[in-house]
Amino acid sequence: MAVTPVYAIPYVESSDLVANYPGVSESLAEQVEDKLPTYAATAPSSPSVGQVWIDSSGSPIGKVWDGSAWTIFSGAGAANFSDTATGTYTDGGIDYKYITYTGTGTLTITAAGFADVLIVGGGGASASIGGGGGGGGVALLTNAYFSAATHAVTIGAGGTKNGAFAGNNGIASSVAGYIGLGGGGGGGNSTNGNGNGFNGGSGGGAQGLYGGGAGGAGFTGQGYAGGIGVNASPWASGGGGGYSTVGGNGAGSTSGAGGTGLVGNLLTGSAQSYAGGGGGTGLDAGGIGGSATEGGGAGATGQTSDGTNGTANTGGGGGGSGTSSANVLGNGGSGIVIIRVVV
Repeated sequence: MAVTPVYAIPYVESSDLVANYPGVSESLAEQVEDKLPTYAATAPSSPSVGQVWIDSSGSPIGKVWDGSAWTIFSGAGAANFSDTATGTYTDGGIDYKYITYTGTGTLTITAAGFADVLIVGGGGASASIGGGGGGGGVALLTNAYFSAATHAVTIGAGGTKNGAFAGNNGIASSVAGYIGLGGGGGGGNSTNGNGNGFNGGSGGGAQGLYGGGAGGAGFTGQGYAGGIGVNASPWASGGGGGYSTVGGNGAGSTSGAGGTGLVGNLLTGSAQSYAGGGGGTGLDAGGIGGSATEGGGAGATGQTSDGTNGTANTGGGGGGSGTSSANVLGNGGSGIVIIRVVV
C-alpha cells in the first residue's frame, strides 16, 4: 500500500489483490482513523470536531476537540442534591429540578457533577442626598461543577445607609466557591473622593449636591458602573449600576435612574429579574429604580423626602433619600441563590 495509517487500518488500492485485504475503502479508513485517539504530548495540528487526543505531556488526560478548543473529559454527568426541591419543570424535552435559597443554609450534593447556578449578591445602599446603590453582582453559571459534599450557602445582606456620608456596600452571596459580589454603595456628602460612588458587583452612583463625582465601577461579568453626579445648580445624583446597564447620570435637576438588571426565564422555568440599580436623589426629580421587578429602589425628590429600599432577595440597590431618612430608607435588597440540575 502507498500509505500506512497510524492505526494500521488497511484499505484497498488498485495494485492490491482484493482477496488479501478486507473490503475497507481508503476514504472510510481515513474517517475511522481520524476519530481514534492520538496519544502525544502535543495536540494534533488540524483537528476535526469529535477528535480525541490523549495528552501525554504529564499524567495522561483525555481531551476532545469541540470545534474551538480541546475540552477535558471529566467523566462526570449531572449533579444531584438530596435537599427538598423548590420546584420541577421541563424545558426543551429536558427535565429539571431546582432549589432556591433566600436565606443562609446548606446544599447537600449526593452525586458529584454539573449544575446550573444563579448567585446574586446583596445590593448596595444609597446615601442621604446621594447616589443610588449599585445592584448586587450576578454570577450566572452553566455546568458549574459540584463535588459530593454538604456545601454552605450564604445569602448576602443588602448594604445599609450610613447617614449622609455614604451608602455601605452589599454583602456577597456564595455557594461552593462560586460568588456573586455585593453591590457598591452610593456616594454621599463629600466622602470617598468627593462624593464618588463605591465599587462593587455593580457600582454605586455618585452624590450630586456636595460632590458631583464619578460612579463606582462594576465587576466585569457581574455588573456595570454607577452614574455621575452633578453639583452645579440645580444638582442631581447618579443612579446605581445594574447587571445589564450602567446607572444613569444626573442631568439638570433630575437624578439618574438605576441601571437595568437581569431579566429572563432563568433557572426556575418562569420569568425572573434581579440586580437593578437604585435611583439617585434629585433636587426636582429623583431617579427611578432599575425596575420595580428588578429590585432597585427609586430615588427621592428634594432634600426632605424618602427614597425606597431595594427589594429583598433581588439584590436591588437602594434609592437615594433626602435628609429626612438619614438612617432609615435606601438600603439595598438581600441576594439569592438558585441551583438547577437535570433529572
